[in-house]
Amino acid sequence: MYAIIEESGGQRKVVTGDEILIDLHGEGQTQACTTITFDRVLVVGKEGGSAKIGQPYVSGASVKGEVLEGVVKGEKVFIQKFGPKKAWKKKTGHRQRYTKVKVTAITG
Repeated sequence: MYAIIEESGGQRKVVTGDEILIDLHGEGQTQACTTITFDRVLVVGKEGGSAKIGQPYVSGASVKGEVLEGVVKGEKVFIQKFGPKKAWKKKTGHRQRYTKVKVTAITG
């Protein structure tokens, strides 16, 4: 069984047992083994079978996940700015923080 959920303004396809990175949940205070429920389910279906499509969400459907790690850092992204024909350069970096979640159940 699979589901397409809406999380942090984006959509992602999940299957039971998947480990996904979501935007930081609970300001980094979420402990491991905590259960998270995703209620914004757009599609629920079976592989090779029929699917329920929501308008915009499937009523009564949810995806449950278990937090594996509260804070995970993503790759470092470098931003470079420069002024052409001038001696001005600026280099900064950013590392996004995520929460690692394992999908445990899909209902709907």
